[in-house]
Amino acid sequence: METYFDVLCLTREAVSRALRRASDDDSGALLAVDATVGNGRDTLLLAHHVGEGGRVYGFDVQRRGLDIAWQRLTKAGMEQRVTLLHAGHERMAELLPADAQGRVRAVMFNLGYLPGSDKNVVTRPETTRAALAAALSVLAPGGLVSIVAYPAHPGGAKELAAVREWCASLAAPPYKAMEYGMANIPDAKRLFLVTRLR
Repeated sequence: METYFDVLCLTREAVSRALRRASDDDSGALLAVDATVGNGRDTLLLAHHVGEGGRVYGFDVQRRGLDIAWQRLTKAGMEQRVTLLHAGHERMAELLPADAQGRVRAVMFNLGYLPGSDKNVVTRPETTRAALAAALSVLAPGGLVSIVAYPAHPGGAKELAAVREWCASLAAPPYKAMEYGMANIPDAKRLFLVTRLR
């Protein structure tokens, strides 16, 4: 549990800083994407940071997760800032509005399965790699992609390896890719942060 908490805190802090920096640098509306809505915790974080004029686009293949997320957003009074899409994250570039292309300041991925749901419905390396490529295609200069990967569940180690390989393949510059996690716990959650420098 402690590892999960530490990785998620680091993720949320990195994304929060990226959006605060973008808010200081840019007078336009902030755009962000939650590529794996789940229960909506990350969606709500993004909604807080994009501000009243901003927009968050959230993707998930499970209606149950989207419903829970919508309730969470409504309770917090943030539903007007969010568009939830019942679709796989690999369709991100296709489903975002044309004016959002190249303007997204943060994209969050929390891979694996929806807590408390069918553990057979999980993110998969093939669609995750396609979604990561889509995230880069919509990312603004200075934007951030965060990816939390869970190697302990069935198929998770393969997905972690695919994410690591994808990050290592990025040209530097214009991208900076970093990996964080517990060095002494092989199946601990891992965080990857990818920044588009220009």
